[in-house]
Amino acid sequence: MTYQEICARLREAGIEDDRAEASLLLCHFCGINKAELLSRRNDQFDSLELLAAVEKRANRYPLQYILGYWDFCHETYRVTEDTLIPRQDTEKLVELATRLIPQNGRLIDLCTGSGCVAISTLAARPDCRAVAVDLFPKTLAVAGDNAEQNGVGDRIGFLCRDVLAPDFMKELGTFDCILSNPPYIKSKQVGLLARELSYEPEKALDGGDDGLDFYRVIIGSYGAYLTRDGFMLLEIGWDQAKSVSDIARHAGFRCEVFKDYGGNDRVAYLTRTV
Repeated sequence: MTYQEICARLREAGIEDDRAEASLLLCHFCGINKAELLSRRNDQFDSLELLAAVEKRANRYPLQYILGYWDFCHETYRVTEDTLIPRQDTEKLVELATRLIPQNGRLIDLCTGSGCVAISTLAARPDCRAVAVDLFPKTLAVAGDNAEQNGVGDRIGFLCRDVLAPDFMKELGTFDCILSNPPYIKSKQVGLLARELSYEPEKALDGGDDGLDFYRVIIGSYGAYLTRDGFMLLEIGWDQAKSVSDIARHAGFRCEVFKDYGGNDRVAYLTRTV
């Protein structure tokens, strides 16, 4: 297939950014770079791996899983069907954490997935250390690989625990910052999401009947493990600012909501009222 033929196949399948995705697939499976591709757009590429990947993507299998990696902040992450795919919206969470965590801060990342939130924060803040928590061993194995590949493996520990059962925190002491991008999609909406999302781990998307299960537990129970001036930074859905703010207020926290780069409510910043 030529570059133009790949673009056309993806476009027929409803892939909006067909040109960018065709470039990524060609460069990955044919060992060329983007500069070289500019002069080879009419060349025939016969890689069987490439052809299979194009068809897989045309059937709406996520590009990130086909490639096996994805960029987030200034780092590159291995991704598998055991991890959510890192998204640009979540970079706002890392940006705020990097700016607000005190010198030599200690942070914990709940529902860490690929580890991108904790790892990119540590990469930007070499004075800090972290613990990353997830329920699934296979997910944590990917996160551990990502920590090593991005040069922060010596400053992060991984813990296989259920975030909805926070008693494990008693053994960890206190933290300057609690970070989380928890599941926050309403259960009844998970099956209605874009087809690509059906390949991502459902447990990392499903936030319960109203999408707020994890916020109730994290905000209601984890505050006891913050230092005196500690805070929480939680990713939220675009329509959850009021609900999360109400949960925070009842738990004794102020809640300031920050928008992502697309202008949607995205990060709740929680500090104690007393």
